[in-house]
Amino acid sequence: MAAYQTSLQGEFDHFVHYIKNEVLNRSSSASLEEELEERLGQVRCCLLAFERYSFTGSNRVSLSVTILGAGQQLEVMAAATGGSQAMFFKVNTWGEESFLDTLVEAVENYQ
Repeated sequence: MAAYQTSLQGEFDHFVHYIKNEVLNRSSSASLEEELEERLGQVRCCLLAFERYSFTGSNRVSLSVTILGAGQQLEVMAAATGGSQAMFFKVNTWGEESFLDTLVEAVENYQ
């Protein structure tokens, strides 16, 4: 599993829309499998679950992205999983790391 976490400033709805577009447009096989959103008082949360085919690993990998927003403060947490072909341990994580890098680049470009 590859993971990433960061804080940044921005408008919640704009950032969520931006992340969906960036992840989907940077990979021809990426799809948004699920999107959940919740609000608790002034705090908003969005969970995005993406999936794509990894050509390097010849398998599918997933990317779960959680975005928390309170005012202009945003927190982003992401984890890429899947991709290994072994039964008891991971033999490759190329696809996971590559998928996560797609998100990291998009977040860093947003800042």
